[in-house]
Amino acid sequence: MSGSGRTGGQPPQNPGADDPWAKWRKPETPAAVDTEKTPKSVPADEAKAKPTGTLSVNRSTATPPRAPAKKPFTGAATAKSAPPTKAVPAARKPLAANPPAEPRRPAGSGGQPPEGVRLSKIMSERGICSRREADLWIERGWVFVDGERISELGTRIRPDAAISISQEAKLDQAKQVTVLLNKPVGYVSGQPEPGCTPAITLITADNQLRQSGDPEFKPWMLRNLAPSGRLDIDSTGLLVLTQDGRVAKKLIGDDSPVEKEYLVRVAGTMIPGGLKLLQHGLELDGKPLKPAWVKQLNEDQLHFILKEGKKRQIRRMCELVGLRVTGLKRVRIGRVKLGDLPLGQWRFLRADEAF
Repeated sequence: MSGSGRTGGQPPQNPGADDPWAKWRKPETPAAVDTEKTPKSVPADEAKAKPTGTLSVNRSTATPPRAPAKKPFTGAATAKSAPPTKAVPAARKPLAANPPAEPRRPAGSGGQPPEGVRLSKIMSERGICSRREADLWIERGWVFVDGERISELGTRIRPDAAISISQEAKLDQAKQVTVLLNKPVGYVSGQPEPGCTPAITLITADNQLRQSGDPEFKPWMLRNLAPSGRLDIDSTGLLVLTQDGRVAKKLIGDDSPVEKEYLVRVAGTMIPGGLKLLQHGLELDGKPLKPAWVKQLNEDQLHFILKEGKKRQIRRMCELVGLRVTGLKRVRIGRVKLGDLPLGQWRFLRADEAF
């Protein structure tokens, strides 16, 4: 009976119990079901070996790469300042909006320059003062144009406008000194070269030739004291140093009308017609020289009077006619003479002297 009961069509309670290979013959689906249960039943070390475990770990560690998002640590502030970075274009907009300033250009007014001439330039041209002094006085409110006080630099005026200066400006100008130096050989008149000594170092109390009525020498008198004209290192004689822009303008420049007189010792033989060439007909640096007064005193001495002062002019002129200068001394500038001023000493320009 029991045997007929088994064959009655009822499936066995556990088919795999009689067939030990039955589990290997089962379809894939049950196996997938077992896989899903694996995390709960499989030991921890096997679960770590599964790809799903590895992927889950990577997802958990994916957060650190956000640090590179802040990448430049220096850019931590940059990242935070990203909103202000958007404001940068806004800051640039005004730059792009600058075109409204274009009307200031001369082209906006037909390409014509501003009307009038700079006040400082006119003051210099009229000999009132130097342009540097004019700017200083304008800033201090010491200049008047047609009776109106001017205190703005760059002011332009009519060329024929009336200009006056205040009493303060006159007092300031009266303090400016001009000195005459008998420069020895070995001193340079302008900017010193390596190994050379500037002539201004001779302007000391010990080297002063005192005259009646002279002010007492003070160190501040050396401030802005500058040579007015050249006298090369191998030459001696009269050198003017001044703080007064009016004096400097009168003595310096190709258009200066002031005469300079020299005694020159020479060696060599002058070419035929050389004296006339020295007087007029020579050129230096591709430009013709102005007429000069030149006289031959004896075989080795010439007398020059020039109205210009190019670098080493007399020496180069003499070379063009076959002569070599062995000594040069300047004895007069304008109406001021060297006189008996000892070599290496200086004196103040007197009130009754003018160039």
